[in-house]
Amino acid sequence: MVTTDPLAAQVGARWMAAMRAGDWEAAWQATDVLELPRRRSQEEPGFQPQPHHLCWDGQPFDGRSVLVRCEHGLGDTLQFLRFLPLLDRRARELHLMVQPPLVRLLQGGPGLGQVHDGWQGPNWPAHEIEIEVMELAYAFRATAATVPPPYPHLGALARQRSDLRLASGGDSRLDVGLSWATSDWDPSRSVPWPAMQPLLQVPGIRFHVLQQGPAALQAVPSPGLVPLWRRTARIEDAAAAMLDMDLVIATDGMLAHLAATLGRPAWVLLKHEADWRWMDGREDSPWYPSVRLFRQGRSGDWTGLLEDVAAALAARRAPRRDHAA
Repeated sequence: MVTTDPLAAQVGARWMAAMRAGDWEAAWQATDVLELPRRRSQEEPGFQPQPHHLCWDGQPFDGRSVLVRCEHGLGDTLQFLRFLPLLDRRARELHLMVQPPLVRLLQGGPGLGQVHDGWQGPNWPAHEIEIEVMELAYAFRATAATVPPPYPHLGALARQRSDLRLASGGDSRLDVGLSWATSDWDPSRSVPWPAMQPLLQVPGIRFHVLQQGPAALQAVPSPGLVPLWRRTARIEDAAAAMLDMDLVIATDGMLAHLAATLGRPAWVLLKHEADWRWMDGREDSPWYPSVRLFRQGRSGDWTGLLEDVAAALAARRAPRRDHAA
């Protein structure tokens, strides 16, 4: 978010640098600089909170009715679901307002409280306090060493909500899901389809197209690809398909977070200036034990990155049938 507040800009830069370095404690200390004065202002006489923004006051959640808002991307919600069971054990009542595509998958999920359509406007359930789902990492003062594992029940929920199964074909090829493009909000994360071609030359692989949107049509002329995009438009179906795959290769977007939350081996393709959550100079991630990160060596160089991925894929042709439910 662009801000004209010099203090906010300075604190934001400190926060970003700390998160990239893996020093989350320093990032939360930077957040305190802005949050503590705001909380004090809420205690002043006559304070009137904005509708739907009864912001968390820094006090314990124990015994309170809490509403969690999911206001960013679908991948952000999937990444930070891990904190909901912690919150559910403390709150008297928990309401999770998620984006519409996630409602069917998550409703009834253990530790998520009552799951609602987050776009239902003024008809939100009564509550005492609100917090945005990504702010839960700050609320629980998570560190790279203490961050909870990904939400553990997503695979079981996907199996309940979907009847999609992959046909392995009865051979020894690896089943690998592919997604190479993000939505228009950050096209610099998208890999041009021609740059993906080295992967298609690796023998012993059956590729499944998980890509959604117009970019999926780029793969139509390519022989040997299993076109799954029509069958996996719903997130629960994409999740069910991933449970039957040996590996998912995806650019930095929702499908990468989905595969990683499911615990599937996931190779994430990152641009040179990658998002803060992947930190700097790492091939692994404390957020996701099953993830391997591939980074551009220089800005815009997807060709070199995909050549590295192809080499790694060629070295991993022996299938691993450890599919989780």
